[in-house]
Amino acid sequence: MDENKEEKDHQDFIPKPEDVVSSIDDSALKETNDLQFKSRLDLTELQNSVEKIKHEVGKVIVGQKDMVDMLIASLLAKGHSLIEGVPGVAKTITAKLLAKSLSVGFSRIQFTPDLMPSDILGTSVFNLKDSEFEFKKGPIFSNMILIDEINRAPAKTQAALFEVMEEQQITIDGNKFKLESPFMVLATQNPVEQEGTYRLPEAQLDRFLFKIDVDYPNLDEEIEILSREHQLRDTEKTETISSFLTAKQIAEYQNLVTQILVEEHLLKYIAELIVATRSNRFLYLGASPRASIAILKSSKAFAAMSGRDFVTPEDIKRAAIPVLHHRVIVTPEREMEGVSSKQIIKQIIETVEIPR
Repeated sequence: MDENKEEKDHQDFIPKPEDVVSSIDDSALKETNDLQFKSRLDLTELQNSVEKIKHEVGKVIVGQKDMVDMLIASLLAKGHSLIEGVPGVAKTITAKLLAKSLSVGFSRIQFTPDLMPSDILGTSVFNLKDSEFEFKKGPIFSNMILIDEINRAPAKTQAALFEVMEEQQITIDGNKFKLESPFMVLATQNPVEQEGTYRLPEAQLDRFLFKIDVDYPNLDEEIEILSREHQLRDTEKTETISSFLTAKQIAEYQNLVTQILVEEHLLKYIAELIVATRSNRFLYLGASPRASIAILKSSKAFAAMSGRDFVTPEDIKRAAIPVLHHRVIVTPEREMEGVSSKQIIKQIIETVEIPR
């Protein structure tokens, strides 16, 4: 009898679920329900501007979404881009449309074999009125510079871009001239026609954040291109593009991108990718520390464009190929076999363990 009584008393002691729930403070429950996880940075305006740029460029350009994304990421990361593709795949027009959607200065320079450094940077001219030399600025003094067929100019002229691309300044006659922000160089080159061209030196290639390869459009895109061209008739393509993003706004967005969070294990992941290029037996030349910094900056830009205030491994993988494939050199044996730097970098990305 006593045992049955003890068992009954124990059952009476066990609290019922509804008693447990009712014992929780109602105000605490309300606070939990109202809790919302917000981003550290407000990237809404940046995202809206990116979408608007894509919309404006998309009024004229069919497809080529990867190229447009990389050009915008390059702008946000304060980098320069080299666009490579056969003639007629909208390399130049895309760069012009991007510049037109921004309320900033724009210059276009057509590189030719007889182009001199002074034709780009500017030169000192003797002013008879004041009896002293006066510096006349060249077309490089702008915000967005489009260089058509960069590999057609001789090495001396190409070298004139080194300082301006890296330090955003030029030195002439011992005087330094600082260029206004934002400053971005977009260069195009043709990979097929090599007559009358000069190969870009590795030091100059390293100055470009991205090398963007532009492919042919597919069948549906080709039909859409023809349809739009037919509807345009004699209307100028760029007339429909409106400028809306100011230099001040671009500077604000660039500052936001620098504040994107990158975890320590992702920094290690970037370093491991770069080191793997230096020890790969198929590569004669691996990537430099400038390449790892470029991946860091561009992955932050891709994260911001996606509305995230933190970098993921996918952002790094997305940035790796356009950042690295023009910075490494394939061994002559593998090059003769038709192996490209892109294929090797893809293999490296697959072999390096992704941090969890």
